Amino acid sequence: MHRALPALFVSFTLITAALAEEPPIQSPEDGACRSQARAEVFSAPNPNHLGLWDLGSQIWHTCMASYHGRGPNPDRQERRF
Repeated sequence: MHRALPALFVSFTLITAALAEEPPIQSPEDGACRSQARAEVFSAPNPNHLGLWDLGSQIWHTCMASYHGRGPNPDRQERRF
């Protein structure tokens, strides 16, 4: 039991530190895309040799764009001056 407590403390500390790096989930779509990015980050093709964080971000952005259809702001009118 004496050895389990320090290991449990270290595990808890590492998990909370990892979770603190991400902002809170903003929507159900955001949560779904984060889960998808976590699931695919090690198996997705990576021809540009991106780091894991950048590859996960790319997967997340692609997923979020699929929820929005045309892009992040489908109702926005393009303005030309």
